Amino acid sequence: MIIEPNFRFKLELQEELKVAQILINRVKEAAFCIEENAEFVYVNNATCSLFGYSREEMLSMTLQKVDINWEQHKWKQQWDLLKQKGSINFKGCYRNKAGLAFPVEMAFVMEELEGRLVCCGYASKHYNELPEFTVDSPNIQPNIPNHLEQRIVEYQKTDDRLKTSLSLLSSALESTANGILAINFEGEILYHNQKFLDMWNIPPSVKISRNCSKAKTFFESQVKNIEDFRSCIWELPAESDSESYNLLELKDGRIFAHYSEPYKVDDSIIGRVWSIWDITESKRTEKALKLNEARFRTLAENTEAGIFLVNEDRVCYANRAAEMLTGYSIKELVHNNFEFEQIVQVNQCRQVRKQDGITTCKYQEMQILTKQGLSRWLACTVEQLDGVLDFVGKQVTMITAIDITDYKRAELELRQALEQAKKLSELRQRFVSMLCHQFRTPLNVVSFSSDLLRRNFHKWSEEKNYSYLDLIKDAVEQISQLLDEILLFGKAEAEKLKCEPRQLDLKQFCRDIIAQMYLAGGKQKVINFHNECDCSIGNVDPKLLQHILTNLISNAVKYSVGSTPVTVELICQEDNVTFKIKDEGIGIPAVDQEQIFEPFYRGSNIDSIPGTGLGLSIVKTLADLHECEISLSSEVGVGTTFILKVPLNKD
Repeated sequence: MIIEPNFRFKLELQEELKVAQILINRVKEAAFCIEENAEFVYVNNATCSLFGYSREEMLSMTLQKVDINWEQHKWKQQWDLLKQKGSINFKGCYRNKAGLAFPVEMAFVMEELEGRLVCCGYASKHYNELPEFTVDSPNIQPNIPNHLEQRIVEYQKTDDRLKTSLSLLSSALESTANGILAINFEGEILYHNQKFLDMWNIPPSVKISRNCSKAKTFFESQVKNIEDFRSCIWELPAESDSESYNLLELKDGRIFAHYSEPYKVDDSIIGRVWSIWDITESKRTEKALKLNEARFRTLAENTEAGIFLVNEDRVCYANRAAEMLTGYSIKELVHNNFEFEQIVQVNQCRQVRKQDGITTCKYQEMQILTKQGLSRWLACTVEQLDGVLDFVGKQVTMITAIDITDYKRAELELRQALEQAKKLSELRQRFVSMLCHQFRTPLNVVSFSSDLLRRNFHKWSEEKNYSYLDLIKDAVEQISQLLDEILLFGKAEAEKLKCEPRQLDLKQFCRDIIAQMYLAGGKQKVINFHNECDCSIGNVDPKLLQHILTNLISNAVKYSVGSTPVTVELICQEDNVTFKIKDEGIGIPAVDQEQIFEPFYRGSNIDSIPGTGLGLSIVKTLADLHECEISLSSEVGVGTTFILKVPLNKD
């Protein structure tokens, strides 16, 4: 059979289209086509995966369905801009079928298909950026919602605090006399100071990384025993929970002491930090001591390491470096029956080296108190010299010490920085979770109601239209209340609020607050007021006190069961006044009571009761500002009583 050329061309074209369809559906980047009305006319598999819709659902939708900041006039501006330039790039905020918002980087390209213009779009998801339009046009402005602006502010504050902590930590680590090396849980090298580079004379061409073969080759070329280097240092697992102390001899004759320990946060290992110092002189001194005492004294007096010889708990020799470390003169140390242990406050035995089952050397970290009352940390090697030196045949302990106070200070600051970073991370997660949870419902109500009104305003009766407007109003008021609460918390945390006490009629003040709460709650909850005050006039700050009492009463009403009443008691004493707010509600579990005043923390038994977790944190902050004492007693299923004791200033 003879195949005509035109028929063969059609077959090749069909095969090419099949290949093109396979390729476009295999790429990871979302690709789609839309027309001038923003309606999808083609989507690949990655687009369906990105937005969570099926292909049939996507082809029945417009871009408006997934674009959070959609505005018709801006889309027309983008379409006109595409006609002029042919392509544009910008960042936007989109949402998937589940309602979750995420930042996306978009690229639009204008193409002509069979006489009509279509827009080819390419989208990639960005996890580490907040949405912010960057379209190259003065007519297209960013449109970031208020709740995202608030998130940006909180992220910037967190970032500033972290930068300050890391700057202090970096300065401390760079000022220490030890080489410092930090690795993470996976064994990747995260940090090294300049001292570490100087000690090893590492050239700029070598990248410090365990995954770099060039770095491994460099280090192995410097040491005498490659296997010791690999097993004790390079291949030591970062997740190991044991401490290590090893001596490493270099080919140039230097000896480095390597000490490492795991760093833990809440009993979980997060990495390992190495401290490295040159003990070449110390080891040479030890070797000289084993030859004879005379040579020992000559060398010991010229080393920077403090050396003590201890016989029967008493110092029988100390060099000048030891004199500088302790603040005591050599005469005081050696000739006055001075006991070394009397200056030791803390003694931490880090590592014991054994040879043939016999202990040969201990590495210890000692905190001593100098004669001047200063606290110093010493890194010490402790070795028993039996018969090496002539002390009437008695066993002598040699302690070789160097000052590591700077390192210990850096160690403490590193631990504090890690703990602070963890707390800030947890606070950020709580805040983001609260925003998503608390703002989503009212925003959905506003969006749904406004959309129904837009489509049916002229069809529905006036009464039905007003019912949806009331829903929108209530949702907006709920959002406004949440924002007010967040702003008040921010002011309190930033210490922008001041306590300004003045004379106040406490009885009438309480009655006014209770009346407002009663009316605001639609008269659905009974609030009883008991007064046990002989003198109703007190010198207090009404603004702070109103915020505190309003929040406590509001919580009592919110978490009460059925029609059970809420009780407010006012008890006056000579120098203070006490407020007791009681409810017969769900109560606070014992495990939650210690953390109930922390920001964004909520009880574990609240179920679906709405709230931000900021109320009691604000109460605690304002109470501290007013120098009040606040406490609580609660039992699950019985109720909760908050007790606020306010001092009455007579000034």
